[in-house]
Parts: sequence; structure tokens; C-alpha cells
Amino acid sequence: MNVDGKHYRTIWIHPEHSGIIQIIDQTKLPFQFKVVNLDTLASAEAAIVDMQVRGAGLIGATAAFGMYLAAVHSDEKNFKTELIEAGKRLINTRPTAVNLEWAVQKQLMQISNCKSREACIETTLITAKAIAEEDADMCKSIGVHGARLIEKIHSEKNGDVVNVLTHCNAGWLAFVDYGSATAPIYQAHDSGIKVHVWVDETRPRNQGGRLTAWELSQHGVPHTVIPDNTGGHLMQHGLVDLVITGADRVTKTGDAANKVGTYLKALAAKDNKVPFYVALPSSTFDWDISDGAKEIPIEQRDGSEVRRMSGLYKNEEIEVMILPETSRVANYGFDVTPSRLISGLITEKGVCRANESEIRKLFN
Repeated sequence: MNVDGKHYRTIWIHPEHSGIIQIIDQTKLPFQFKVVNLDTLASAEAAIVDMQVRGAGLIGATAAFGMYLAAVHSDEKNFKTELIEAGKRLINTRPTAVNLEWAVQKQLMQISNCKSREACIETTLITAKAIAEEDADMCKSIGVHGARLIEKIHSEKNGDVVNVLTHCNAGWLAFVDYGSATAPIYQAHDSGIKVHVWVDETRPRNQGGRLTAWELSQHGVPHTVIPDNTGGHLMQHGLVDLVITGADRVTKTGDAANKVGTYLKALAAKDNKVPFYVALPSSTFDWDISDGAKEIPIEQRDGSEVRRMSGLYKNEEIEVMILPETSRVANYGFDVTPSRLISGLITEKGVCRANESEIRKLFN
């Protein structure tokens, strides 16, 4: 992804200090582009909890590098015990996204045979780099497969603009590079297909309005930001050709957990015969569960995210209260879209129906 003409990934090793991991502080976007340093396990935990990094793939990569930082600061005699504890701490930061636990378990598996702290440091760094590289490669492939869906609609419309609706941010900022839901959009746009994106603002953190819109602006993709509840109206009036969302966890049967509000978009899409696709790398599959609504843990976040809203005022970002202080708040971070509402899953291996049989055919 290019920012002001310069290519960035969302997480990388400091060019002059291997013990420092650098990230883009997403809580500052779109008003400020700020790179911050992570140099301890605690700083990696805080980055995940406070949503300086967010999105399934990037959370996983950050957790992987968090394990590396834990190794760097581990005790010579107790390094394995400390890393097991570090893994537990990282997994507890965000319960819904399965990529996080996947990355931690991969690190723990790789270090299980390490005989020394130095070997452990080297192994965790190599593994974290590999996880980040794999995430970017998978998202690039998702873009290639998903763009064919957009190209087909473009052809059916005789070259007219293809209108894609997104929810939350499943873009470059949610992964190491390219993104999941946005990867097909970028691929289509770069190949000359006329594409326009309806961007849900995505309350309460406004990841669509603040992040997706900023990304698309940087890449030059035409887009329009809409309030969250507008999508159904647009579909009723034929203004949406395709819905593509991301996911934080997908069951082996095709149920998908994503930012709260996704389920309602899927219902509207089904009612208006609009194709609804979920884009995800294979690291987002949870192969151990079948019923998403019953088995996927749904994170409940602090009510302050709903009570308050931040924005730019006289060149300074400020927070304001938008609710009565006496009102109670519920802040569910995710909801689950059942597989019956999903037209297909866009993965790095191709597109398949959202059912266990088709998923297993694609992933053996």
C-alpha cells in the first residue's frame, strides 16, 4: 500500500534496531500518520487492546512479533516458561479473531525444541517474519481471485461502474499488506475496471469512515462514505452490485464472525438478491467449530467507545460525549453471519461456497 507515494506495510522491523517493531498507529488516522515503536511484550499487548493495530491478519502478525519481543527480554533460565505465559497474555487481548491464537500457537510450536534463549530469539524472529510474509502473499492472492467476480459483473454491465459495499475495514490496514475485502477492489481498479465503493462508517470506532476511506483515497479508488444503516436502502434501489466483507473467524461450515452489523448487511443482500462474499486468508478458519452463533466468542468492548466520539476540531483531535451519562451501553464488537446468507468465500486458494464440503475440497 502506498502512503503519499511511499510503500508501507502495516508492521515491520526497525531498520536500525532489530529489537524494535514498528507499526502505524491506526487510532491517529486519518488525521495523522504516526509510526510508533513496540519494544516489549507489554507494548505489543497494548497495541492490540487499544486498537493501534486491528484486523484479523495484522493482529496475528503483531502477536507473532510480540512473542519475539518476549523472547528478546526473557530470562536465560526460564525463557520457555516465560514464552508460554506471554502466549497466554497475547491470546487474551482479543478473543474473537482466530488469527491471533493461530500465530501464537505457531510460535510456541516452533520454539518447543529450542535449547537456548539465543536460539529461541532467532526462531521467533524467523517465524514472525514468515507469518507476516505469508499474510501478505495470501491477501495478494485473494485480490486476484476476488477481482474476477468484479470483472464478471463489469462485463455484465457492459463496462459500467461496479458498486461494491464494504463494512468495517478489511483493507491493507487490517493485514500486513493488500487486505482481504479490499484486495479484489484494488486489483480490479489497478487493472482498469471502473469500480466505486460504498464505505460503511462502522460505528462505534468508525473504521470504515476513518480507515477504509483513507486507504481508498490514498489508492485513488472512487468511494462514498455512508451511515451504517444506509446499505439496505441502496440495495433496494439497485445501487449495490456486490458486497464484500472481511472476517475475524470463520467456522469449518462457513459461518463468519465480522464487525457487528455485518449480519444485517447479509440479510439485506439476501432480500435484494445482491451477492454477498466474505474474503479471508486460510489462517482465519477455525477448523474446530461448526456453529458460529453458538461457539464463536463475541468480544464485548468498553462502553466508552459508544459514549464518546472523536474528531478533528481546529486542527486538533478531540473527544466529545454523545450520550446521556446515565444511559447504559452495550458494545458487542462482532456478530455472526450464518453460511446460508453467504454467496461464497474468497480465499488465497480460490472462491468456494460457504459450506464444509466445498471448504474442505479447497483446503484438502
